[in-house]
Amino acid sequence: MTLEEQVRANRIRTGTLMLSFGLLFVGIGVAIQAVYGGAWLVIIAGIAFIYALVSWFANGKMIGSWTGARPVTKEEYPDLVRAIENASIGAGLEQPPQVRVVDDSCPNAFAAGGSPKSSYIAATTGLLGMMNKRELDAVVAHEVGHVRNRDVRLMSLAAVLVGVVALVADLALRFAFFGGGRRRGGNPILMIIGFAMLILAPIAAFGIQMSLSRRREYLADESSAEITGDPEGLALALWKLKQDTTQLRHANRATAHLYIETPLNNTSGPRAALSGLFDTHPSLDTRIESLEKMGGFQLSALIGQQSKLD
Repeated sequence: MTLEEQVRANRIRTGTLMLSFGLLFVGIGVAIQAVYGGAWLVIIAGIAFIYALVSWFANGKMIGSWTGARPVTKEEYPDLVRAIENASIGAGLEQPPQVRVVDDSCPNAFAAGGSPKSSYIAATTGLLGMMNKRELDAVVAHEVGHVRNRDVRLMSLAAVLVGVVALVADLALRFAFFGGGRRRGGNPILMIIGFAMLILAPIAAFGIQMSLSRRREYLADESSAEITGDPEGLALALWKLKQDTTQLRHANRATAHLYIETPLNNTSGPRAALSGLFDTHPSLDTRIESLEKMGGFQLSALIGQQSKLD
């Protein structure tokens, strides 16, 4: 898929995203109307509109605040800044994205922001400590691929809209259970349906988010291989991420789809089985297999070679 085709496809996905969330908000409005009546619908809708408006213009800052990503200089993290600059040149960007770091021992990275000029790439200190230069270059190129493919606006917008849905549903349910205000004389069946819609709305929002996320990760992996000419480097990096079980401190479902690896699957037992139902990413194994086919190599052989060098 060419860059122009990818940009066109992302515009279609953005339209689909807005339509899907629009229908979801209509459903939430109907639920609030059934439970509270028109006055509360106007109040909660006004809060949601203000939140969404602020989020649209400040999504990069909001995501930075949610994730703990702070701007850094080249003097502080020369290897990371250099990797982003080199990948940006290889990707044909007019200017490199801003550089941020998250102080967290869990290895991960993400891209966020609006246009390529206002986007940024963030890496955790755990990632910087784990990856060698080859692997760091590959991970950074993956995130630069998201920027080049115009994924960042769509990804950031999805994170914000999921947050809006969660906020509205949470407000409505809190008013119901703690603040009163429930509609008197309303149809009890409609009220039950309304409560069910408010409870299920955040789950539906995550479902919309997931539908947009998985294919983009394959495309960003392909972009990394193209930019660096080294699919083996990214496969090794993904393998290292697979071995790690550290929990990301600031992980939440609104921003999980932004990361190179979903930060929510480091669980075990029944909880791990259920978490797979809500994955925002394809599995690391399938992504590694795709890279193996692309580069004509076997990861097991690369790991053996690297072990001998170490």
